[in-house]
Amino acid sequence: MLHDQILLTLPAWIADEIGPDAVYPDDLAKMTLAVRLSARNVREGTGGPFGAALFTEAGRLLGVGVNRVLAQTCSLAHAEMMAFATAQQNLRQFRLNQNGERIVLASSSQPCAMCYGASFWAGIDAVLIGARADDVQSLAGFDEGPLPADWLGEWRKRGIDVRRDILREEACAVLKAYGESGLVY
Repeated sequence: MLHDQILLTLPAWIADEIGPDAVYPDDLAKMTLAVRLSARNVREGTGGPFGAALFTEAGRLLGVGVNRVLAQTCSLAHAEMMAFATAQQNLRQFRLNQNGERIVLASSSQPCAMCYGASFWAGIDAVLIGARADDVQSLAGFDEGPLPADWLGEWRKRGIDVRRDILREEACAVLKAYGESGLVY
């Protein structure tokens, strides 16, 4: 039987991690949320060691995501993809920056090939990255797929600003804890 709908959900604890009126005014505050989400996802056993959040440049939270691949039996359920989807549903638009407001993605780790490509279509203007792809591979054993040789340049050509290594040590600690836990998918 083919199903005629798709339902992806975030863990129930997500509501505990985000204040309804919270503002995330700078890169550090934005990345703190993404890393906190990744850590709680591992601690609660609700998915892999990845967290992401989308904001307006001014710091209004638009959407969040954590890795839910196993829990949802869906390879699309990466943290960034879940954050894109929640923000798109909240704004009721697939291109998040279509109204001229700059959109910032904070990702606890460098986005994989799928999430990298989706960022173009989602309308992202800036990406904040915690852990690097090498960290993801060496600490947690994930193969994030091939990116263009000049992946940073490709983002920048499309007007996407990239800032890396924000809370890298904290993001790597989450990856390391996950890698040492013996959980794999």
